[in-house]
This record gives sequence, structure tokens and C-alpha cells, in this order.
Amino acid sequence: MQVHVLASGSSGNAVYFQMGKTRILIDAGITARRIEQGLDKVGVKASELDAILVTHEHLDHVKGIDVLVRRHHIPVFARPKTWEMIKCRDNLPSNCVKCLDSDLELPDMYIKPFPISHDAVDPVGFCLYNQNRKYVLATDLGVVTEVVEDAINMADLVILESNHDLAMLRNGSYPRFLKKRIESCEGHLSNVEAGQLLAKVNKKPNMSVFLAHLSQENNMRHVAENTVTHILKESGCVVGEDIILHRTYPNTISSFIA
Repeated sequence: MQVHVLASGSSGNAVYFQMGKTRILIDAGITARRIEQGLDKVGVKASELDAILVTHEHLDHVKGIDVLVRRHHIPVFARPKTWEMIKCRDNLPSNCVKCLDSDLELPDMYIKPFPISHDAVDPVGFCLYNQNRKYVLATDLGVVTEVVEDAINMADLVILESNHDLAMLRNGSYPRFLKKRIESCEGHLSNVEAGQLLAKVNKKPNMSVFLAHLSQENNMRHVAENTVTHILKESGCVVGEDIILHRTYPNTISSFIA
């Protein structure tokens, strides 16, 4: 099993998952060339992808789909309402446009979408199952719901949004309307909220957590990690044993191989 976060942040998001012989990409929010180069670095050709899954229609999650899909004829799965908002849909081969109405079963991988709160038309996170293992992608969360908690409970690996430090956001240069949007229930999850969620959920030993979608303007990797670590320690969680934290980067690949 492999997970490679090719890019994470407001400048673009793309995560590669491999379970058995099945290879998928969740989101393609960077250029097709960067995705191809990133996959090449981890020993995979874009043409070998079995599917691309889309969480929502914002550009930092779909930027590379047009070129990537036309070049390699990869099936793309997105919610029906999300497809209505993706401008390049009509450019794609019709047999590559797949509606994700419910769960998706692929060889070696069962995929369950779950609803999240974000300012998109029908945004989702994903639980991926392989045998007795569970892997979760949960970013672009305005608020933590019971559905999100249930998705993350007893996961082996989680890619979780830790978007901003609240003080940095409030004291930063963003205009007021944008600050309000980020803090809203349809915005993004703060470091504190990410830490509180991880402290609350039921955990398997050695749960791996990638802190993802960090704001380049209102966060820093060490700030996110220190904040989450502090909250986890206060809850009695042993960081490095109960939970192992991993960093993600806008332009550098972060990997997990089991």
C-alpha cells in the first residue's frame, strides 16, 4: 500500500493512492505535467492510473483534469452536481466522465464518499478500504460533523486539513470577507480544530496523520504540527506512538508506504 501526497495547499492538491494493483488519484489540482512528473518520481506512469476521484470543483482540485484525462483517457469520478460545475467536462472523452452517485468498488479498493461542509456544490471526503485497513482523505472542511468523525474513527491513515493558525489569519493581510469565509462553517479547518478532532476520535495504534492543505499565508508547518501535538498530548495521546504526524508541502512529495 502506498500514499504519496503530490501537492497540498491552496495552490493545488493531488494525492496518489495504491492498494494492491489498483492506482488512483484523488484530485488533480496542479498541472498535468506536474502530476506526471510527481507520479514518475514514485515509479508510476499517469497512463497506469485506474481512476481519478474529485472531492469538489474548486480550481485547486481540478486544474489538471482537462489535459491529464484527454492525454491518458483516465476515468474521472465526481458527484453529479460537481460535474455540472467543472468547466472542462465537455472537452473530455465521454467514456471518461463518471458520476459518483454512491460507493465505488475497484479491484483491491472499496471507496466510500462522505459529505463535508465547504463552499462548493456537493463536496466530499473519501474513505478507502482494503481488507482490514482504512485510509481517509478529509480536507476543505468548514466544520467537523459527526459524519466526519465517523469517517476518521479507527482509520489507519488520515490526510486531514490543518489549514490555518487563527491568530495568523485574523492578524494577516487577507481582506475581511476572505477571513470571514475561511473561518466560516463552509471554509477551512484550523490547526486547533484539527487537533481537537484527532484527540476525540477512536484511534488504532500508530495512526498516521498527514497535516494537509496548510495555508501558505496563514500557517506554517511547524506551527500546525506544534499546535496539534500540544492538543494531543493534553488529551493523553502519545505523539509518535498513538498518532504519527507527517507534514505535507505545496511542491514536495510526502509519502507513506506500508
